[in-house]
Amino acid sequence: MKRYIGSNIDVLFDSEKCIHSGTCVRGLPNVFNVKKKPWVNADGERAEKIAALIETCPSGALQYILKTSEESK
Repeated sequence: MKRYIGSNIDVLFDSEKCIHSGTCVRGLPNVFNVKKKPWVNADGERAEKIAALIETCPSGALQYILKTSEESK
């Protein structure tokens, strides 16, 4: 699992679980952009908005850790 560190949220990505639905890149293109390296910019949007989008990931390949709670979701 790869961890992308942001100021208020860390984004975790498990490439083996990903089904490439595109929910992330369509939902928050400033955060998830496969044309950039790294492809996840954990500071590209408010942490709460990133967390809400990650909750909609159909495969569970994306997870997050909010820095305020230190709980992984």
